[in-house]
Amino acid sequence: MSTVFNLAWRLFRHEARRGELTIILLAITLSVAAVLSLSLFSERLQSALTAQTAEFLAADRVLDSRQPVNDEWIDKAQSMALNTTHVVHTRSMIFANDNLLLGRMRAVTPGYPLKGEVKISDAPFTQGQVTTEQPQPGEVWAESRVLQSLGAKIGDTLEVGDAQFVLTNVITDVPDAGFNVFGGNPMVMISEQDLAKTNIAGPGSRVTYSYYFTGEEGDLDAYYEWLRPQLDSEIHDWDSVKDSASPLGRSVARAERYFLLASLLAIVLAAVSIAVAAQRYSQRHYDPVAIMKTLGAPGHMVRKIYLLQISFITCLGIILGTIAGLVIQQGVVTLIGDTVDISLGTWHWRPVMIATMTGIVCAVLFSLYPLMKLFSVPPLRVLRRDLGATMSSRLVQFLAAGSAIFMLMYAYSQNVMLSAILFVSGIALVIGLLGITYGLIVLGRKLGSGRIGAWQLAWARIRRRAMGNSVQLISFSITIMLLLVVLVMRNDMVKQWRDQLPEGTPNYFLINITQSQLPPLKQHFADMGVETDTFYPVVRGRFVAINGEGLRTEITKEEESVESDQRRGLGREANLTWSLNLQSENRIVEGKWLTEQQGTEEYGVSVENKVAERLGINMGDTLTFNVGSEQIDVKVTSLREVNWQTMQPNFFFVLHPDVMKNYRPTYITSFHLPASRKAEISQLLQPFSSVTLYDVDAQINQLRDIVDQVSLAVEFILVLVLAAGSLVLIAQVQASMDERQEEIAILRTLGAKGRLIRSSVLVEFLIIGVVAGFMAAIANELTLYLLQKQVFDMEGSFHFVYWLVAPMAGATMVGILGAAGCWRLLRLNTSHLLRQMV
Repeated sequence: MSTVFNLAWRLFRHEARRGELTIILLAITLSVAAVLSLSLFSERLQSALTAQTAEFLAADRVLDSRQPVNDEWIDKAQSMALNTTHVVHTRSMIFANDNLLLGRMRAVTPGYPLKGEVKISDAPFTQGQVTTEQPQPGEVWAESRVLQSLGAKIGDTLEVGDAQFVLTNVITDVPDAGFNVFGGNPMVMISEQDLAKTNIAGPGSRVTYSYYFTGEEGDLDAYYEWLRPQLDSEIHDWDSVKDSASPLGRSVARAERYFLLASLLAIVLAAVSIAVAAQRYSQRHYDPVAIMKTLGAPGHMVRKIYLLQISFITCLGIILGTIAGLVIQQGVVTLIGDTVDISLGTWHWRPVMIATMTGIVCAVLFSLYPLMKLFSVPPLRVLRRDLGATMSSRLVQFLAAGSAIFMLMYAYSQNVMLSAILFVSGIALVIGLLGITYGLIVLGRKLGSGRIGAWQLAWARIRRRAMGNSVQLISFSITIMLLLVVLVMRNDMVKQWRDQLPEGTPNYFLINITQSQLPPLKQHFADMGVETDTFYPVVRGRFVAINGEGLRTEITKEEESVESDQRRGLGREANLTWSLNLQSENRIVEGKWLTEQQGTEEYGVSVENKVAERLGINMGDTLTFNVGSEQIDVKVTSLREVNWQTMQPNFFFVLHPDVMKNYRPTYITSFHLPASRKAEISQLLQPFSSVTLYDVDAQINQLRDIVDQVSLAVEFILVLVLAAGSLVLIAQVQASMDERQEEIAILRTLGAKGRLIRSSVLVEFLIIGVVAGFMAAIANELTLYLLQKQVFDMEGSFHFVYWLVAPMAGATMVGILGAAGCWRLLRLNTSHLLRQMV
């Protein structure tokens, strides 16, 4: 064994000095560096985003309960090094200055919020300041809408239940306010010590207990595993930002899936580059193996020597790649640290293990077939240079390469769907490219004949190097396809985020506008230079029956706990609106819109498709609503898909205007007011004291900050994947240099001019680039459609512009890389080329 090791080490050092190992060593080094830097950056970025977006829950995890939880649960959390606090939520009438208001009350305990910040002010509708304090016993803090509705000011006395409190601060923002603009009443906050004396949390009241937890991710997961068997889905709800149905939760979850996708593609590109480099390495060692066998070296000795060679290269490549990856990732994090809050103190071992495993698996499995061919080289090659490897079956190569790629993708993602979509798309592309290669061979026979020119010479070379060109074509196409997937997915995803919150998005909403207030309010806002959005008529109604079958309406928690055979309803009143105009970001998915139902005997209603699915509502069903003391029946004539991520009023039910003509609605509208004009809010609302204002400016700004940071991170990830793709293209071009050197020497010996040779090489790479780009565009559409529908929960779309861009980009990239790679050979004279071949 020592003899074999010594021979392997001496051969390794000899070839390292000659530069024979440069290609494969560079491939492994750059592959490990790309995977490590991308994976480590993704892990750190995901941790930073999760930590930042946890502020929207005021904690890492929240347990909502309809009754106080067992003290043992809190003790267990604290014993597992988790920080805890809790808040009691309920509703109550609030009295002040002979006015009353139904409000949401929060009774907070010390430590709230565990994450995020509470902001307070001394006047309504003004910029708040961060505070670490809480309401003291006998004090109450209230949102601006409470002061507006009750005509109260700082220092006034507010009655909440049976207790009286002094109003000491105005709440401008709480971290877990949520994004449901019309989902709740205005809020007041008191100390939990004062909860008992209000007497509003007794039997029959709707009280929610929210328990907040922060800690290490592993500790939180371990705690949930312990807690989950004890939870009752009818009483408890465990929540995190990733589980959130809010626009923020969906955006963060989608961003993390994109990071995962980009990392998977980097791994695939790394594997391809190593495979190309290993193929060239083995071919360049056919002669040394033949010489060793001629001198009597047994087959097992040759195998051990070259396996040790691969081991040396792999170890060195992993070490260099790890160092390079850490330097790249650390440098990028430092550069963008002012914009994206990524902690350099947070370390993740998983990316290091993934990068190391990538280097080992790719170096071994992707080198398996080339090495087996190398071991099969006969000794007779010493005399007959035309003899090569005797093993021709590529089944081993396909099985090894395919299993390696899928194993790496699944090991990293733990997502079968994502891995399968990329893997199947790649296989479909390879099969299509093999057919294209056969077509190019047939075409090359026709176009490569006749008077010799650059065009004919290029096609003749494509036909003659059919197998080598098929490998290049597959490699180029897969690389371009993966780059297109990352680029187009990034564009679609960021565009959707931007469209969700464009400039001028309404940041204030007005409700409870009466019919008589509508004309003067419009005029007043116009005089103040504030443009309002659509005014939506609204009445409150309770959904009570489907086709005459009564629904279960949940009133109190005691009733909720009683099992019933009745169908489940909404469990609350709904905002009913009516209009003949379909709202923006609403799309009819089944049936016809209300304007197409004129002249029918029954009035129509359009239902949001998700609530229809949840409540078992079908087309043609008759729905019954109680509005006040009256009952109305409407027929379902359409189902709508609603984009709930837009900051605009949306409705489950939109009725035909004729059915609601006898009801007096209030109106909802929205408007955008720049931050510089925030002080004008009081002046805007002064003539309309009964109109309620919702201020969602803080939520919109927080969501925009998250989207901006994620978008910037996506830009960096795109650059890393582009770099990994460039490595594959360079490695593939370099892999054909030996054969091209022989061709160029022969052509020059036969008198071909340098301009003809250069032109033919460029035309050859342009042809391969155009074909690769076109096939990549087709595979890109298939892959993107599956990813958008099955993984990213996005609307599938086609991108025909890339059917033109991809062939042009492919021709440009492959042409430039091919010309650059062959430039050194093209500049050498014939004598130099012949000497290098010896």
